Amino acid sequence: MSSTTGASIVDQARDPLGNNTPQGDRASTGRLGDRLFGGTAKGAGVLVIALVTLTAVFLLSQALPALGKNGANFLTSTEWNVDGSNPRFGIANLLWVTVASSVIAMIIAVPVGVCVALFITQYSPPWLSQPAAGLIDLLAAVPSIVYGIWGAFVFGPHITGLQNVVNTLFGWLPFFGNETGGVSSSGTIFFIGIVLSIMVLPIVTALSREVFAQTPVTHKEGALALGATQWEMIRTAVLPFGKPGVISASMLGLGRALGETVAVLIILSSLANDTKWSWSVFNGGETFASKIANNAAEFDSPQKSGAFIAAGLVLFILTFVVNAIARVVIERRKAFSE
Repeated sequence: MSSTTGASIVDQARDPLGNNTPQGDRASTGRLGDRLFGGTAKGAGVLVIALVTLTAVFLLSQALPALGKNGANFLTSTEWNVDGSNPRFGIANLLWVTVASSVIAMIIAVPVGVCVALFITQYSPPWLSQPAAGLIDLLAAVPSIVYGIWGAFVFGPHITGLQNVVNTLFGWLPFFGNETGGVSSSGTIFFIGIVLSIMVLPIVTALSREVFAQTPVTHKEGALALGATQWEMIRTAVLPFGKPGVISASMLGLGRALGETVAVLIILSSLANDTKWSWSVFNGGETFASKIANNAAEFDSPQKSGAFIAAGLVLFILTFVVNAIARVVIERRKAFSE
């Protein structure tokens, strides 16, 4: 058999459909597709990094001139007066209200979301789990203004009794002390924390459900074969496998809680200038996002806009740090689980 005939037989074996495309051309086409995909993915990653960097540069360039003229301590002062030639503004109150409301939201949303996700994936029958999962996904798509209106007009009239109960039981703690004067009994940090927890609950539940559903069947069956009960199987197999996913879901929900604007703007009562600020969650105040949105009409000069942009810069750094910490925790979990 000649070498030409042998080569044609080899080509026919490599291309059983009888196509006349040379093997080298097909290989080069595959390599070209890989290069295009790799270049596109790398370009998308560089674009995201560039956008974050440009956002930080813009915030810094706009905030630094206003901070240079600030007559108060930006980090510890509770004043906010950006009028006149001697502005005095600080973010202590904004930082406290933002962090406190978000922490209350996560304390409520994460345990409830994890329990709901475990019920859907481990306990409920298929005829119930699928509709329940669909409803949770739909709740995650509800606009925040709907939650704000519901909280203000439906849930708001009933919050006073709950606050009184918590104040009676834990009023000896500074975080649950009596309200300061001049603040509505319903528009409190405690109230907005509960509404935010309902907003982030679908996110935490949906992501946790997806992670728990991916637990290897061999892990669960092995635990049950060793005599573990249903809860012991969940505690030893499902929860350890899903911890990184739960952390990711919690951080994603925390990011939404930190930056929520509309619902906070509708519900949370602003402190008057002469009202004393306190650590109590039964007090009012403003978050970073609601402060900027509520005073957008005052952006009539570089000095005023720079002060609010400086507050936005702190919120930007806060969310960046939270996500960075979440990434570190997840990577360590992966290292220990491997």
